Amino acid sequence: MSSRLPRILEGVHAGTGGGLRPHLELHGPLPEIDRLSSRKIIAEVEQSGLRGRGGAAFPVARKLTAVALRKGQKIVLANGTEGEPASSKDRLLLAELPHLVLDGIAVAARAVAAETAILAYPDDDPLIGDRLMGAVDERRRAGIDADPKLELIAVDDGFVTGNESALVSLVSGGDGKPTFGPRPFERGVRRRPTLVNNAETLAHLALIARHGARWFRDVGTERDPGSALITLSGAVAVRGVYEIEHGVPLAEVLDGAQLTEDLAAVLIGGYFGSWLPATAIPRLRLSPAELTSAGASLGAGVIVALGRSVCPVAEMARVADYLAGQSAGQCGPCVNGLNAIADTLARVATGTASPAAGRDLDRWTTTLAGRGACQFPDGVTRLVASALQVFAGEFDDHRRHGRCERCNQRPVLPVAMAGVR
Repeated sequence: MSSRLPRILEGVHAGTGGGLRPHLELHGPLPEIDRLSSRKIIAEVEQSGLRGRGGAAFPVARKLTAVALRKGQKIVLANGTEGEPASSKDRLLLAELPHLVLDGIAVAARAVAAETAILAYPDDDPLIGDRLMGAVDERRRAGIDADPKLELIAVDDGFVTGNESALVSLVSGGDGKPTFGPRPFERGVRRRPTLVNNAETLAHLALIARHGARWFRDVGTERDPGSALITLSGAVAVRGVYEIEHGVPLAEVLDGAQLTEDLAAVLIGGYFGSWLPATAIPRLRLSPAELTSAGASLGAGVIVALGRSVCPVAEMARVADYLAGQSAGQCGPCVNGLNAIADTLARVATGTASPAAGRDLDRWTTTLAGRGACQFPDGVTRLVASALQVFAGEFDDHRRHGRCERCNQRPVLPVAMAGVR
């Protein structure tokens, strides 16, 4: 790992406990952002090259500009929901480094001229809510006046809830389902122009405001500057959230986490990501550009090392069932297509699938992509298609012989709840 890290996680390593005083002792106060122009903040963010850390990797300066140019009252919506079951980086930030996220909200609000901000956090972890409310109270008592008017909202941490339009709908009093029409920057929460960024992205904004674009670009690569948080799990002894600089070799990260067995494959990007065979690990570097050339994406920063003791067919059947149950149920590709994929994978895993199962799965993972009302089917079919390719031999064995002895191993891929279909 780089000796120039940690940056975002420095407070965790220093054991600050999430309090305001140790936070300020470590990072110093924010510059007087109320005296900085929106244009100057956005220019610094643009020079930094920061992209969103929620999965889409959209340039943050472009998002800031799009909202800043709109007329009327603006809102900043901080997305801390983290519905991806294999990820815990945003939860860590909210629980352990709440002031860094709140600083980022203040910077974003100044950049887009928003007087109101909303922080949505998962409702299944009381500690996060307590830490956030305590941090807001600390800032109020300390007389920090650069913060916008802030609302804390606990929301269901369902997979689809993390979609920005679904979250906008939810905090506006509607269903937590993706919506169609104007984008949030045009008409978002309460029909106002809304900036949506996740917790990690906001933490980066807080540090860029303190140290500048050149400092941010001092790690990473020219094309993909900065550091990023990843959640590493699976066949490693030291699981958890790591801070990496873009471009670090995957093998170096896995060595640092201490592999516990030989690997069959690695999942990059979570449940909208892709499986890559273990043979790809020695040449793989963790940057968006290099992962794209390998047919993968860092997405929400999830990496799962799958050992050879685990059955990938059983794992994928269980995850596909969970994902089918997470559908918003608004279109045929989700309601029918994902259910069909999940049912067929379950039959393949038990050796009860029809002879046409392989052809059906290949066809569905090809034809469903791009046909959904949102990108949910695209992500699921990308994950399943990569599994069918990387684990082709295992799927063929299960079609012929049914369950294997590895099916009885403890599951590796987490699901937040059983799929309900």
